Amino acid sequence: MEPAARIRAWRPGVPGVAEVLHARFSEHAYPKHTHDTWTVLVVESGTIRYELDHHEHGVRRPLVTVLPPHVAHDGRAATPDGFVKRVLYLEQGRLDVDLVGRAVDHPGWADPALRSEVDLVHRALAHPGDELEAESRLALVTERLARHLARDAVHVETPRAPALVARLRELLDAHAVEGITLEQAAGVLDASPTHLVRAFRRETGIPPHRYLVGRRLDAARRRLLRGDRPVDVAAATGFYDQAHLTRHFRQLLGVTPGEYVASARA
Repeated sequence: MEPAARIRAWRPGVPGVAEVLHARFSEHAYPKHTHDTWTVLVVESGTIRYELDHHEHGVRRPLVTVLPPHVAHDGRAATPDGFVKRVLYLEQGRLDVDLVGRAVDHPGWADPALRSEVDLVHRALAHPGDELEAESRLALVTERLARHLARDAVHVETPRAPALVARLRELLDAHAVEGITLEQAAGVLDASPTHLVRAFRRETGIPPHRYLVGRRLDAARRRLLRGDRPVDVAAATGFYDQAHLTRHFRQLLGVTPGEYVASARA
């Protein structure tokens, strides 16, 4: 028999994210409560029914739902099968407090691009060492949420900024091993995190986190070919651990670091 509840909750090292929750509930129903954070909710399976400010709403898989801070709501499964959900609890400053009323009036959207970015944030948060990717994708998520809440156009054209992108590339190169957060880079370059991500992707074709991983992999390949052990290479080139190195190595080259070294010997 499936357990009535199965949860995983953690606080990631990503600015702006107070907590992450992945949960499967078959019987549990939330009583009315509030959060001091913005709640960004997606459902993997099933349907959630909830009341927000005396209005009934539902959440199913295509929707991205935002529950504002300090507004009471409850939550329960709409079917006997229960539901599976993923939640980002964002610190209040991540979205303008003036948008709380808009979130009460219209808390969810069927926006495939937004849903895809939220899913990618969760995927990055699940892997230690991918914090820059999570932070970069979260910047795009919060920008799009703010535009939905403000009822602005969600599709915006990013102007070219080659000089800014060149400075960001230099900054990423200088911090390739120890890493740098998007928030730190934005402070150094006097630009918003979202603008950095969009401008970098427009100029280079890839987001900043993928560029940084590429530089780390270049350094890792050279060390592997000179005979360093994969565990030592991971530590020396900025990866969280050997498993983190192996995952990205396989994504890029289709082989593990060990197989890469063996091919050189052959």
